[in-house]
Parts: sequence; C-alpha cells; structure tokens
Amino acid sequence: MRVGIGILGFGTVGGALLRKLVEEGSSVSTKTGLEIEVVRVAVRDLAKDRPVALADGVLTDNPLEVVNDPGVQLVVEIMGGEEPAGDLVAAALRAGKPVVTANKALIASRGEELIGIAGQSGVPLLFEAAVAGGIPIIRPLSETLAGEQIDRVLGIVNGTTNYILTKMTEEGAEYKAALAEAQELGYAESDPTADVSGADAAAKAAILASLAFGTWVGSDRVYTEGIEHIGATDVRIAAELGYVIKLLAVAENTAEGISVRVHPAVVPAAHPLAVIRGATNAVFVEGPSFHELLFAGPGAGGAPTATAVLGDVVDAARELLAGAQVAPPIRFQPGRVLDFESATTTWYLRLEVADRPGVLAQVAGVFADNDVSIKSVWQEGEDDGATLLLVTHANNEGRQRASAAALRSLEVVRDVAAVIRVEGAGPTPNL
Repeated sequence: MRVGIGILGFGTVGGALLRKLVEEGSSVSTKTGLEIEVVRVAVRDLAKDRPVALADGVLTDNPLEVVNDPGVQLVVEIMGGEEPAGDLVAAALRAGKPVVTANKALIASRGEELIGIAGQSGVPLLFEAAVAGGIPIIRPLSETLAGEQIDRVLGIVNGTTNYILTKMTEEGAEYKAALAEAQELGYAESDPTADVSGADAAAKAAILASLAFGTWVGSDRVYTEGIEHIGATDVRIAAELGYVIKLLAVAENTAEGISVRVHPAVVPAAHPLAVIRGATNAVFVEGPSFHELLFAGPGAGGAPTATAVLGDVVDAARELLAGAQVAPPIRFQPGRVLDFESATTTWYLRLEVADRPGVLAQVAGVFADNDVSIKSVWQEGEDDGATLLLVTHANNEGRQRASAAALRSLEVVRDVAAVIRVEGAGPTPNL
C-alpha cells in the first residue's frame, strides 16, 4: 500500500527522517505493510549538500508546492517556527491532507485552531514529536488516558537545562561552565535563550496541560522562569538536604482551576524525576485511578524525534488508507486557567542577613503578616553576617511573593539570595 508524503524542512530531524524512509525503506515496509514514498521536500537552499540523496525534482524551495502537489497525500512539517509553518499546516488540513508535525511552538500557539480545522476536514493532525522527542506521551494523554481523571503532570521536558543542572549537581560546576559544556557537546544552541529561560519547556507544558485536562491552555498562560539565576550554592545545599534542583513543567487541575507553570524546583531525591540525568526527559503523570505513571527517554535530537515523527506518519497513513478516522478527534471544553499568583506553592528561600539578635523574629514576623507559615528554618553565621534557609508551608503564591518583597525591605536582610519552589511528595528538608 503506497502513500506519497511531502516534507516541509530538511534540517536535523528532516535528515534523520529521510534516512529512515530512503535508506531503511524496506525495513519500514516490512514492519508496517506501507510503502511510504517521499514525493516532495521543501528546503531553504537548493544548493546545499544533503546527507540523503533524493531523486531529481523532489527538492523545492517553495513549500506551497509540497502542500499543493496532487501526489502528496500526507504532509510532514518539521521546518520549525510559527510562520509560515502554521499557514502551511492549515492549508494542508483544509485540503484534506493529514499532517504530522514536531513543531511545539506552533502547536502551543495555534494548536486549538489547527486541531479544529483537522476535525472539520476529517483528517488527523498528529504531533507526538512536539513534546519530549522520542518519548510517547501525546498519545497516552489524548487516547489511552482519555477516560481517566488526571490531577497533575510534572515534567522534565528540556534536555539542555537538565544536562546543565546535572553537571552542577554531580560535579559542582557553576552555571556558566555547565552551559558552555552543553554548547560544546551540541546539547545547547549558540543562543540558548529559549532553553535556559524556560520558554521551550513552557510551550511543551501548555500542550501537556491541554491534553491532560481537556481545556486549551495557551502558552501565554504558562508562568515561566528559567535557570539563569540558579547557582552552585543552592545546588549544593539542596543536595545536602536530600533534594535535587530540576527545571520542571508543572500542570495541576484543582477545584479552583488549572495551573500551569515552568520554573526551577527543589525535588526530593527519592522522587522518580530526581534521578533523570543528563539530556534525558521524563513526564510524571498522577491520577486517582492509575496513581502514578512515568514516561522517560531521549527528549531531543534528530534520531529520537524522527522516530516519533515516523510513528505518527505510519498511523496517519493507515488512517488515510482506511478512509476513516481511527483515533477519536481531540476535543476541548471551556475551563478556568488560573493566574500563577492564585496557585498553591511551597517555597525554599536563602536569605543573607545581619548576624544579631532578633533577626529571625523579624523575618518570621514578615511571613506572619502575610499569613504564610514557616515549616522549617536553619541558620548559620559567617563573619558579621548569617545565612537563613527557610521552607514554607504550602500557601498562596501571591502571599509568598508579598512575603519575599517585604523581606527585601527589611534593614536586617542583606539579600534574598534564592527563591526556589518545592515540588513532589517527600519529607520536609532536615534543616
């Protein structure tokens, strides 16, 4: 059974996908029963050398030729960016052609619209590779667990930041040195802003939350904080207390509404996410029926992502040949998405304070004034100053922030040196 596909993009993922289709085509056909023929491929530069040899006339620098080619029955979008990718995907769907994409930014920004167009056209829009690379998480959330209540999703969904934090944890490296090594190894781009700022993880968090809770969450509703301010001191202290610092995507479905955020978090060393090392990704799903599920594996790179893309291509091709939708279309219901200040959070704080009587009482008074209780505290003196480590009880994020702002105005507080939220079940740090 033959299916003609068109591919938008020939970068790292595109090269890995084409290698599977062209050089390993017989293996794919044996396993799937499908003959997947690459009809057209859109590239930016026709003169550039390519790692995979294609027949004359397959390459084009006009992506619309791929979408409109009558021999293309299925479109794969791996060019990246929101535009022109978004309009090309919409055009393909309106033309009745299934689309497979690995574009997290596009799905996070226009996913609800594009999924709606796909439903109207009766064709699938598949995006397993848009979140966590080769880890199968989209289909479990949208299909396998569609009938289950999901309360919470925690994820390490950016390999660059996890690699950096692993180096800082295991080797005591400073942030800048760990980032430089990640760049040398190809885990981080020359401009790593999207990764280290949390923006990449935020797009993925929006997608995971939307599928888990059935309410569309735009990426603009995700509170986002990166790892640029994380220093070796707090990584070391966390380890001494039995904790690990990770950049987490956190999505919760509460009685008040849906909360979605990305930020560094102090995670108990016994938590399954604490042992996820290097560039590996993992998604931890919690619900009352199945309790806890962990999905882990390579979250980035050409080969793992191409594997996820090819899996979607096979599914879409089978559905196309069957002439009917195999998987039910994704649907969303209205729901309340909370501002982050309305969320319930637990804080770890490191304060640099004057070493004199009454300081702790003043600090405690600030938290009391904002109706935030302190769960544990530890103090260590050094020269004429002292370091205070505090962990709060779970409380309203807005009140926690008000406490931090008030602390900065105290004469005895020289610096609110670190504020990191605490996530995951586990005992209070033994301060």
